[in-house]
Amino acid sequence: MTVPDRLPGGLPVRDFLHAYWQKKPLLIRAAFPDYASPVTPEELAGLALEEEAESRLILERGGDYPWQLRCGPFQEEDFIRLPASHWTLLVQEVDRWIPGVAELLERFLFVPAWRLDDVMVSYATDGGSVGAHVDNYDVFLIQALGRREWHIGMDPAGDVTLVPDVDVSMLADFEPDQVMTLEEGDMLYLPPRVPHHGIAVGESMTFSVGFRAPGHDDLVAAVLAQVLEEADPLARYSDPDIEPADHPGRIGPEVLQKVRRTVRDALSEERIARGFGVLVTRPKQGEVALPSSKDWSPEDVALEVEAGAELVRVDPNRFAFIEHDDGRASLFVHGEAFELDADVASAAPLLAGRAPLDAASLEGALQHPDVQKLLARLVRDGHLDVRDAA
Repeated sequence: MTVPDRLPGGLPVRDFLHAYWQKKPLLIRAAFPDYASPVTPEELAGLALEEEAESRLILERGGDYPWQLRCGPFQEEDFIRLPASHWTLLVQEVDRWIPGVAELLERFLFVPAWRLDDVMVSYATDGGSVGAHVDNYDVFLIQALGRREWHIGMDPAGDVTLVPDVDVSMLADFEPDQVMTLEEGDMLYLPPRVPHHGIAVGESMTFSVGFRAPGHDDLVAAVLAQVLEEADPLARYSDPDIEPADHPGRIGPEVLQKVRRTVRDALSEERIARGFGVLVTRPKQGEVALPSSKDWSPEDVALEVEAGAELVRVDPNRFAFIEHDDGRASLFVHGEAFELDADVASAAPLLAGRAPLDAASLEGALQHPDVQKLLARLVRDGHLDVRDAA
């Protein structure tokens, strides 16, 4: 597919990235004109009954206490007992369940796909809210049903004070800079840490397109995990050129220099790249790929594709690749790294792209035994589905 060059609503992507991305909020009226939500409130409630779905109910009023948080999966009776207003249902990763919601993500591929997280859907009755809060990631808020009033700040917040002794993380002191009401089809972009508070005006449903933003602690841990995985267990600190000690307790500068050199050599560019690729394609906690029930051989996969089948990516946003200077490539799929030699490196951008994986797109690559083995492995592990020709 072609990478979008304009946002929904028509603003050129380059202008948006330069002027707004991670800088300041942006409201786009009629970004999705005549938008028809691909999921109804009833279907959303149905998803919240599923064991695999991550869902929450927030009751500002009508619960056991103010701002009560309840976590799913829920039962039908839970919804029957809800009050008439001031509650919100949140369901994460609705794009995994509803194809029409997943299609929304394609409109935001001007940012690399590995940065995309999920589409959370929020349904609220009149007055429903999750309280004033900040998020640590970029988000596009799309009004899919009804109206929602947004109170927003214009600048990212640093340290914040939260309301004590409530279930949700709510800002204690929030004075909005702007108040706006989003109608169906409107879209609001918010950079990380910008305070915001959405309040439903009547029945309301909002789609939140969120982005991954790994913390520095996670980045360091991911890289160090690669270093430790490849570390030589027999290698030890050595000092064959040691001089007589002038104090029994001193760690001298020559020792620190040796340690620094060891650590620097361990932090190779390739290990940093592999650690980062594994981190940003890793599924969320609790997400597990379902291995194929069939033990696919490389030849089986090749024959199916040549006969008209398509290999369908399971969560394409968890596919990524890195091209190396020597012609090799690293392919990352759902938190696992695959190293491809130069003669098959062209398969990496193909697999991590959006083009259908069929006989036409795989024509050259499919003849290589190493590509056949890779495809069979991804099919067996549940990262690619074999979809027969219609």
